[in-house]
Amino acid sequence: MTTPSTSAGRPVIAFSLVAAFLLGGMPLPVWLEKFRPDWVAMVLIYWNMALPHRFGISIGWIVGILLDIGRGALFGQHALAFSVVAYLTCQTYRRIRVVPLWQQAFSIFIFLLIEQIIVFWISGIIGYPPRDWWYLAPALGGMFCWPLLFVILRDVRRYFQVS
Repeated sequence: MTTPSTSAGRPVIAFSLVAAFLLGGMPLPVWLEKFRPDWVAMVLIYWNMALPHRFGISIGWIVGILLDIGRGALFGQHALAFSVVAYLTCQTYRRIRVVPLWQQAFSIFIFLLIEQIIVFWISGIIGYPPRDWWYLAPALGGMFCWPLLFVILRDVRRYFQVS
C-alpha cells in the first residue's frame, strides 16, 4: 500500500477553504445573521488541528489576507487575528483533539472569541465606532456549528486520505 504524497490533499484543503469563503457570503435570515459563524476561521482551525505539520501561522496569515481582500477590510486585520488563532491552535491541538466534540466546541468558541476581539480591537484603533456586544455572537454560532463541521471535514479528510 502506498502512502499519498503531501501534495495530494492540497486541492481538498483549497476546496474546503473556498467553500468556507462562499458560506461566509451566503444569505441568512435576519434573525440568524448575527450568529453567522466565521466559517473561514473554523476551517482554518480544523486543518491546523488535523494537520499541524502542514498548517501554521503562515497559512493563517495568507488566508487572513485573502479574507481582508475579499471583504474589503483593513489590510492585515483578519490576517493578524487568524495568525493568533493558528498559533493558539498549533499550541493546543494535542489537548483539543482527544476531548469529546462538545468540549472541542467550547475551545473553538474561545478561539473564535479571540479572533472577533482582535478584529473588533483593530476596528476601534482605526476609528470605527464600537458596535454593540452582538458583534461577538458569531463565536457562539461557531461553537454550535463546530461538531457538524468537524465531522464533515474529518470524513472528507479520511475519504481523500489527506495527511
